Order: sequence, then C-alpha cells, then structure tokens
Amino acid sequence: MLSLITPYGGTLVDLLVGNDDRALLIEKAKHLPSIQISQRSVCDLEMLAIGGFSPLDRFMARADYTSVVNEMRLADGIVFPIPITLPVERSVGLVLDREVALRDPRNHLLAVMTIEEIFEWSRREFAERVAGTEDPRHPLVAELPHWGDVNISGRLRLIDLPQYFDFPHLRLAPVATRQALSELGKSNIVAFQTRNPIHRVHEELMTRAADAVNGTLFLHPAVGMTKPGDVDLFTRVRTYEVFVDKYSGGRKTLLSLLPVAMRMAGPREAVWHAIIRRNYGANHFIVGRSHACPGSDSKGEPFYPPEAANHLAEKYADEIGVQILSSAELRYSPNEDQFVVGSSDESVGPDIAKLSGSRVREFLAASQKPPEWITRPEIADILQDGGVRRGLGVCIWMTGLSGAGKSATAEALTTRLNQLGRSVTLLDGDVVRTHLSKGLGFSREDRETNMLRIGFVAAEVVRHGGIAVCAAISPFRSTRNQIRQMVGPNFIEIFVDTSLEVCESRDTKGMYEAARRGKIKNFTGIDDPYEAPECAEVTVGTVNSTLAENVATIMKYLEARRLISPERLRRTTA
Repeated sequence: MLSLITPYGGTLVDLLVGNDDRALLIEKAKHLPSIQISQRSVCDLEMLAIGGFSPLDRFMARADYTSVVNEMRLADGIVFPIPITLPVERSVGLVLDREVALRDPRNHLLAVMTIEEIFEWSRREFAERVAGTEDPRHPLVAELPHWGDVNISGRLRLIDLPQYFDFPHLRLAPVATRQALSELGKSNIVAFQTRNPIHRVHEELMTRAADAVNGTLFLHPAVGMTKPGDVDLFTRVRTYEVFVDKYSGGRKTLLSLLPVAMRMAGPREAVWHAIIRRNYGANHFIVGRSHACPGSDSKGEPFYPPEAANHLAEKYADEIGVQILSSAELRYSPNEDQFVVGSSDESVGPDIAKLSGSRVREFLAASQKPPEWITRPEIADILQDGGVRRGLGVCIWMTGLSGAGKSATAEALTTRLNQLGRSVTLLDGDVVRTHLSKGLGFSREDRETNMLRIGFVAAEVVRHGGIAVCAAISPFRSTRNQIRQMVGPNFIEIFVDTSLEVCESRDTKGMYEAARRGKIKNFTGIDDPYEAPECAEVTVGTVNSTLAENVATIMKYLEARRLISPERLRRTTA
C-alpha cells in the first residue's frame, strides 16, 4: 500500500485494499445495502483516497464538520476551510455500526463504509458560512436543497477509484506528482489553479510568478466539477498542452489534472486550494483577484469582493506552509506590445476584465479569431473547433401559471429565432409529458422529475450550441435553480406574470374549474403553490402587452447579452 506524506508531518495510508481483500469485499458488497452517491461525492471520495484532502481519510464526522463550518479548522485545530461530507437521505435505512456499499451514479461499486456516525446539518448555516450567501444564483447554494438530510461518516475501504479514459498520462496522484516535481530539480514549486482555457494573461501571471521565485511552474487545473457552463475539460486540457509545449518559455513546467469538485466558495476555497496543492508538493500558490468566484449574484454584484481571496489565503499562508503569490491586474499596451501592471491610465490598453472567456466567445461567435494579445492562435483554433461553441447555446425557460401565455410566447419566440438562422428546440411542458414523461403523475416528486427531464434535454441542446425554448409551469423555485446550474450561465428565466384570476378566465380546458371542485388534486395555484421567480432575467405580462411586444422584449434582452447577433437581427427586420 502507498504511504502518503502529508504537509503536517504525518502519514496517510492509501484506502485501497489489497487484491485478495478486494475480491472478498466485492463479494461481501453484493449483500450489503447500497447508497448511490452523487458525482460530487465521487470526486471527494477519490481525493480522500489518493491523499488530496490530507489529513482527512474519511468524510467528516460531526465534530470536524462543525469546527470547519464555524472556525475553518478541523476539531484538532488544523486549518481546513471546506466541509467534506457525505450527505444522504434518511430514507435509505441507515444503521450505526453497519456497513454500506457506496456506488457512483452509474451504480459502479467504489467503496464500503462502516457507518460510525449519522448527524443532521443545516443548509442555511452551510450556505451562510461556507458560501457566504443564501443567494440561489450561487451554484453551491442552488445544489443544497437536493443534498441529503443527514451526513454519514466512518471507516472507508476503497474497492475502485473512478476510471478515466482521457489524458491518463496527466492524471497524477499526489505521490506521483511529488516525484515528478522533485525530478525537475527546483525547491520552489509554483502552483496555478484554473478552470478556464489558457489566455495570454494567464501565461503572464504564471511565468512572472515562477520567475520571481526561480521555481518550477505547476499547472494544476481543476477537472472534477467546475462551474456549470464552463468550457469542457477536453478543450481546456488541449489548450494547456499547447502552452506547455510551445509557450512556457523553456521554464521547467509540470501539467497535471486535479479531479476536485469545486465549491466556487471564493476566499475559503482559495485557502482550501492552497492546502490541496501543498499535498501535491507545491510551496507557492497563485491566487487570482476573483479566485473561485461564481460571478454575480441576483443583484448583479460579485459574490465576493475583489482580492478577498488573496487576503484570506495570505492570513493562513505560514500555517499551511504555502506562500501566496497574488496576481496583479494586468493590461495590454499596444504601443509596447506587452502586458503592464494595471493603471488608471486608459492609454495603456484594455483592462484585464475584458480579457475573459466571454470576450473570446464574442470573437468566435462572429467567426473572428481573437488577436494574439488575447490568446495564442493555436489555442484560438482549438476553441473554435469545439469547446467555446457551447457558449453560443442558450436555454430560455418560461415559467408561469397554467394559462399564463407561456406556450404562445414560446412558439412566437421560436419562430423569431428560427428567422435568424439559429437552431431552436421547443420543449413544451404538455408535449414533454406526452412523450418524455409519460406515466408521471402530479405529485411534487413527479413534477420535479418532469422539470429535471426538460432541463436535462435543454442542457444538452445548449451544450451543442443550440437554443432550447422551454415552456413549463415549473412551480418550484429550487428546481428551477437546479436546472439553472445544469445549463450554466446562458440560462435565461422568463417569468410570464399573469394573475391567477386572468388564468382562470382563460381556462378553455376546464382544469381550474375541476381543481376548484376537488376533481383534480395538487393543481398549481389552487391547492398547490406556485413559487414565482425572485430574480428572473425578464418578466413579461400578457394582459397589458401584446405577444409581439413580449417577444421584442425578450429579443432585446438576448441582443444585449450578445446571445444573438444584433446585425443579423436588424437585417431580418429591415
């Protein structure tokens, strides 16, 4: 078995059992109750097993969980800012001191756990303290309602690690990474975290930091779970390989992939990422101005103040043994053809904020290659070939009461988008129930299942660069937020705000009348609630506005977000 050296001087024994024990454990697991864990928990289990979360060797018990949430420390005082837990539903029949088999979402057997502790947890407390917000636009907060009601902890015996068939030569565990870094011969190791394709500013930040301490550059991108809507890992890794092969300037550089599930928890995550990189052998870590920030909240403000991550990481740097290298704000100077430290003088060129993935997507959407000061030509080719094409995909989700006018608006909008030459898939709630969700009833669970099925199809349409226009009552706010996370940043919620009284007056099918008489149960708006959006991107009404006006309002929003081409829009209306 492997012995993993931790940054705290101890050792962590690999959780993988030997071959003979493994065969016995597999046979035993056939007769054990099973828990199917989420993809996030699969990533966490792998990181626990390979030593990436050292000194942890299991999912946290209550004492560690409580201390981490409140103090950013394990119960023994060691700094660890992110709770690593295994949330499950009470209904799975948990029993203390009993063994359970842990399986992935595809039912592959991964491990056996001896349940030593079962404890409740508060979603609100978790959101407030770990994410720093209860805003449902935060991807982690949006997930929480769908996590299990209790956490379980106990001894783990790993049967298999997740299997990967992509980039196997780049998937190095901590022990192998430490060995590879040692062979490069420098004492200082500068780690760089990213979940985006490499752009020129990234290059500048990495190479300047490595040169400043005469260190080896350790490019260590997160490839487990990142922010919904991010460029796929296949495209991203290809851009990293181009940088290492052609543009690292002869510096000693190691590229390795990190199978971590990000939390997008800003400052706390920066400290966590530094600890993880220390487990992999780094002693310096570059922290960006908006490290692990999920973007803007429901009010359009950043979730975390600029540089908050730098400040918190620097506070714990000496204790965790990783020196923090803060990334400067860089601008490009066309006259000097180089990047300079940010200045209020606009003559030096565009601001760093404009050198983003979204700006690259704007160029590619217009079939233009970004200039070389933004991204290398080979990398632009890779992005054009695949990944960033997804940035053109859009999900337009229309929600409202039955009879609000969702279907009519969706059909009119679909026609308008087709006129622009876009590929559009219309997913109407009633039609989906007839085909994709045939057999589902109208309990809350069945309605959530129906919504998630529509969301899954929409996310696939978006992933391939198409537009999904969805019209469904979708009464539950938490489920709509979950679908938002499935789709990514181009999820556009349209609230068709029509009152219950007006919807009842339009009731040509007699559904509301039947619900009032008790013939239909769980009917939204009558004996079951409709949770209106708190911060929809667009709100339209169908009483004081015409169908054409509502479509124009939505189109104007899409144009402002650069999700459709304004030039083509003007040509088709001329």
